Amino acid sequence: MEKVQVEEQKVLLYDPQRCTGCRYCEIACTFYHFKLFDLEKAHLHVQFSEKNAEFEAIYCQHCDEPICVAACPSEAAIKDEETGLVRINPMRCIGCKTCTFACPLSVPWFNADYKISMKCDFCDGDPQCAKFCSPQAIRVATRQEAWEFNKKHYVEVLT
Repeated sequence: MEKVQVEEQKVLLYDPQRCTGCRYCEIACTFYHFKLFDLEKAHLHVQFSEKNAEFEAIYCQHCDEPICVAACPSEAAIKDEETGLVRINPMRCIGCKTCTFACPLSVPWFNADYKISMKCDFCDGDPQCAKFCSPQAIRVATRQEAWEFNKKHYVEVLT
């Protein structure tokens, strides 16, 4: 199997200009993972930003150099070098929440039922949040596309 170049790895890309705030991405996520509709258990969250007057999605960026992985004392958070995805191994997680505190977006969340931290696992290659987002506010893109989009829409706006 040929190794995928980092720039070609698949990640989620969120465009706030397209988001309607329906939160169907959260519904699809919780149903896929837990077979119930509980927005608190979604691996991503849509919030309204009064500052920007638009919706923002808080979700795992599957960072190039994930701080959650470096901070995890039990080595439960790992980055797959082939896919670029950051995952939490539930068998190794001790529920200390260090990954949540270390993450700049506080994406990993503590599941009190299972007593472990959880986060986006890319739905085994078929992200339900993107699949069911009708305005395509969240979609699957290459890491290179995400870098370019984020630079244009977030970094350049601040400079």
